[in-house]
Amino acid sequence: MTAPTLSSSERRQLRNVGQTLAVTVHVGRDGVSDTMVKALSDQLDRDELVKLRANRDDRQERAAIFSTLAERTGSALAGSVGRTALFYRPKPASG
Repeated sequence: MTAPTLSSSERRQLRNVGQTLAVTVHVGRDGVSDTMVKALSDQLDRDELVKLRANRDDRQERAAIFSTLAERTGSALAGSVGRTALFYRPKPASG
């Protein structure tokens, strides 16, 4: 899966839309598990733009989690603030 490349203006637009979204995926104490990656991927298939929250205090650990999730789901990290991140992956073009 190839992650989409976003320009700064596209990221800004996605962050604007993301402000109104509710957090729908949470990274718990188990961290990045296969089940969690599948849940995020399924939501990206449905919604294209998903807001996630990582319950970690360490900033570097959160950044690593966000980066890993973007890589494993083939999505782009549209932005992150504190414990919240916004992931984007366009819906596949149907035949």
